[in-house]
Amino acid sequence: MQSPDNDSVAVIIVNFNAGDYLQRCLKAVEVQTVRPTRTIVVDNASTDSSFVTAKQTFSWVEFISLDSNTGFAAANNHAINLADDVKWVALLNPDAFANSDWLKNLLYAAEQNPDKQFFSSKLLKAQPDDITESILDGAGDCYHQSGLVWRRLHGRQSVNGAASESQHPFFSPCAAAALYLREAVLAVGGFDEDYFCYLEDVDLVFRMRLRGYQGAHIDSAIVQHVGSGITQRDSDFSIYHGHRNLVWTYVKNMPRALLWKTLPQHLLLNLFSLVYYSFKGRPGVIFKAKWAALKGLGQQLKKRRVIQAQTKITAQQLMPHLAQGLLSPYLHRSK
Repeated sequence: MQSPDNDSVAVIIVNFNAGDYLQRCLKAVEVQTVRPTRTIVVDNASTDSSFVTAKQTFSWVEFISLDSNTGFAAANNHAINLADDVKWVALLNPDAFANSDWLKNLLYAAEQNPDKQFFSSKLLKAQPDDITESILDGAGDCYHQSGLVWRRLHGRQSVNGAASESQHPFFSPCAAAALYLREAVLAVGGFDEDYFCYLEDVDLVFRMRLRGYQGAHIDSAIVQHVGSGITQRDSDFSIYHGHRNLVWTYVKNMPRALLWKTLPQHLLLNLFSLVYYSFKGRPGVIFKAKWAALKGLGQQLKKRRVIQAQTKITAQQLMPHLAQGLLSPYLHRSK
């Protein structure tokens, strides 16, 4: 196999019952001003017609059909391992519709920042054709030292350069539309397949940061994003996986020097989640999520030993990338 070119890139899309979204997503990839080296769609055993229709329509796409729903993490790992002839992998959700210069701007950023290995896109809330308002779905993700995660600047008016790094430290790209150096992803073991989906992208970048890899948010890489277009926001499915994986991400990755300092906040966050969702009439799913997190703690602690042994940065070097302060998540998140 020849060494990949510096700008070689595979766009990877994981599909599961995406309906018409997948068609629109692939049409946006088709008109990119810089075309990807490869475009790979991995289907997680969809039961709708989205995969079959796309396969009939887009002959230039590589289609992979899995026998069961393996989840977002495993399906992406499958495609990343397959794309062994490219330098970069660009992940794109089926409900994410890239502007025509999206990939060009990401690759240009990578060229201009050779010290960085992952790049975030600006996600705008997808609007009906008759609405021109640009509202941010997110400009990357924030990670609070307690373990809480939120979409950076979510719900705010989109204004170039509006993000304050001090108030909203960029931690990781949202994998709905992101660019990663393939060898860096493989070096840290890829996505954790135990997660199935939700927070697997934050966990991946946490491990990358601990190994010394760096990233940036690229404001010019713009994508219209439906957001939870398939799994539904605040569904039992999203609450379960999100709140289970929140615990695992913290336990696996938080450096020892910060663990004891931030553990009271992490415990308080989990207690608050139990109370909050119970008052919202959802006690069953939130208690199930936290119980699953506890049952899986032994396996995650084994992973922690490996991750921490491979860490190449100090806790002080990590701190600027973490949102801090007890009220920070509530002061700086959107209304």
